[in-house]
Amino acid sequence: MADLDILFSPYHLNGLTVPNRVIMAPMTRSFSPGGIPGADVAAYYRRRAEHGVGLITTEGTGVGRPAALDDPDVPRFYGEAVLAGWKKVVDDVHAAGGRIAPQLWHVGQKRSNTRVERSLSARYESPSGLSMTGERVGQPMSESDVADTVGAFAQAAADAQRLGFDGVELHGGHNYLINQFFSEDLNQRSDQYGGKTLLDRSRFAVEILKAIRSVVAPGFPVILRLSQWKPKDFRARLAGTPQALEAWLGLLADAGADAFHLSQPAYWQPAFPEVDPHLNLAGWTKKVTGVTAITVGSVGLGSDVYDSFAGNGARTASLDDLLTRLARGEFDLVAVGRALLQDPAWLEKIRQGRVDDIEDFSPTAFSTLR
Repeated sequence: MADLDILFSPYHLNGLTVPNRVIMAPMTRSFSPGGIPGADVAAYYRRRAEHGVGLITTEGTGVGRPAALDDPDVPRFYGEAVLAGWKKVVDDVHAAGGRIAPQLWHVGQKRSNTRVERSLSARYESPSGLSMTGERVGQPMSESDVADTVGAFAQAAADAQRLGFDGVELHGGHNYLINQFFSEDLNQRSDQYGGKTLLDRSRFAVEILKAIRSVVAPGFPVILRLSQWKPKDFRARLAGTPQALEAWLGLLADAGADAFHLSQPAYWQPAFPEVDPHLNLAGWTKKVTGVTAITVGSVGLGSDVYDSFAGNGARTASLDDLLTRLARGEFDLVAVGRALLQDPAWLEKIRQGRVDDIEDFSPTAFSTLR
């Protein structure tokens, strides 16, 4: 295996020192009945902290809008009982020496991957009332809906800091609400939240970032997760060129994003192969902005998450290519999903050279809190 020193070197993310370069990626678990995380959820995150993960990002959590979630067992991030549950999570992770940030989420018009019908009473919300395939299925969010949603994200971030979290992440990818506002296909608004260009359609995200920055401390890290691709269309691009990417991410960084978490099915896929056959989306982000870039996608495994969603396992894979890219400075941090879902001690085993002891990924890990 390539030199591990870079993987276990500290990193400064705004006012937070992360002891190594590994982040636990956010992964929906649906183990919080009524939206309230319990002791089993706290123990699940604590185990990753005990085994040395640098920064834990929680599963997506619903901000204070009735339509923010499409599954009653996904945790919320508002309400006294819910926040008390999250306080237990924070305290347990910190007691184990870890650091943790919630991912703040609004699913928008996107249906649950695991439930055929919506199980919550609230209607879906979206920029233009369009389904993921473009059919008219509802009314566009009103300007007051948009303003309230911006406020809900800001309140959740303020609550996260008050509870002792070490930062927050916003989910701006994967066709969820923020991402829907970015989309030319799904955002056909004629007001200030729409527009012909990606920069025009970024106003919703910009307002959320600015609202959060106004209510949290200057050193409190704010991460924005983004994806170019759409589910079932991995060739889709919001920013079609490196120059467009630079302008878009520059706008979001100026609004308050301290780091970008760049989602790809597999981290080794080039973002603009017609320009560079190797550099991935995190690499391009670092190159054109200089802002902290987090890579993600099948780290430590030999197949992507959609293959696992289809019921297939994934063999443990070498980290040599990842470590080479990290050492070159292509990106700054590495988010690990399924490998840590399967084996809480994955990072510890890497550090100790116990690679043969790492468990291959089994889809049964999706249905347990290991």
